Amino acid sequence: MTDYKLTWEVCCPPFDPETMDNKTLSWEDKLFIKDSMPTFFHIPWPPTIGKLMTRMRWKIEKAKVSPKLEDFICLAYDPTPWRSEYYMTVEKEIPDAENIKLSWTFITKVFDGPYNSVPKFIKEMEQIAQEKWKKVLKNYFYYTSCPKCAKLYGHNYIVAFTQVEG
Repeated sequence: MTDYKLTWEVCCPPFDPETMDNKTLSWEDKLFIKDSMPTFFHIPWPPTIGKLMTRMRWKIEKAKVSPKLEDFICLAYDPTPWRSEYYMTVEKEIPDAENIKLSWTFITKVFDGPYNSVPKFIKEMEQIAQEKWKKVLKNYFYYTSCPKCAKLYGHNYIVAFTQVEG
């Protein structure tokens, strides 16, 4: 991956869908920090998500535990229609954050479409899991760019991380 520099026009790094499309990932104690925010029927209020992302990134930058750009992942999970949880990769634990170690197996697929297509993506992932004889435990999503950058890139890549038994 080439070096990436933030600008006023582009705040999200370019995403190569080949890196995460149709993969099986098994993590053993992969380190993340976790934060959450309220939602309304799974829809975040835009200023709230911006504040959450800024808060998480600030903690990571302050602790100097940023992963390499190609290793960065931010997973979103909605346990209820009223709350979303976000998990950001880090290199080391952060004292003032909720540190989480994940030891799970995922199947992944990259989609290119609007955010409101997530329910359709979940159904497709459940079908893929069934074909592989895997029981679906949870569905997480990695939104690879903000709406502004997705428009600039001409793609709105969303990576489904479906946690499976196995």
